[in-house]
Amino acid sequence: MPAAARTDSVAAAIDAALPQTQCTRCGYPDCRAYARAIAAGEADINRCPPGGAQGIARLAALTGRVVRPLDPERGAEGPRKLAVIDEDWCIGCTLCIKACPVDCIVGASKQMHTVIESLCTGCELCVPPCPVDCIAMVPVTGERSGWDAWSPQQADTARERYAFHRVRVEREQRENDERLAAKARAKLADLAQQSAITDPEALARKRAVVEAALARAGRSE
Repeated sequence: MPAAARTDSVAAAIDAALPQTQCTRCGYPDCRAYARAIAAGEADINRCPPGGAQGIARLAALTGRVVRPLDPERGAEGPRKLAVIDEDWCIGCTLCIKACPVDCIVGASKQMHTVIESLCTGCELCVPPCPVDCIAMVPVTGERSGWDAWSPQQADTARERYAFHRVRVEREQRENDERLAAKARAKLADLAQQSAITDPEALARKRAVVEAALARAGRSE
């Protein structure tokens, strides 16, 4: 098996052993990226606070590495938490909705938002963007932590929802780029018709700006 394919296979197995909270506390953008880094020998197995000591033991069994204590720079193991939005303070800014990696926050602009409790992974990514500090992370599993506070079924659901979230975000970005590109093309056509402009250099500068915008939109597709 080629080295790249072998790394992908190992990464997939490691990813399946991670809790899929997508919290980024490991220092990588998502669980899959962390799994690939472990498989490539670029990251240690003790960087996942949500997985806790049990998670480290799982990764050790998969990789053949020695069990180590959780890296304190990544946070501490603890009970799973649930994001709770204070309805009296929520201003409906939608920033928490955009930050949620599993789309478990619902609401609309200028309307109160709420968290779908059964889908929240406790990642805490919705907390920093809130401009009115109305989101609290509430422990919901008592003294249970790591995989005692999380199940394989919940991890599978979180993985699926994160995959859908990424597809949705990429689609929305692509559609926005297409709208901007269409406006830029219309503007370029309008500039081409402005034969009465007496300053050719000004027209050339405007055309260059529009063409650069079209080029950026093309690279994002």
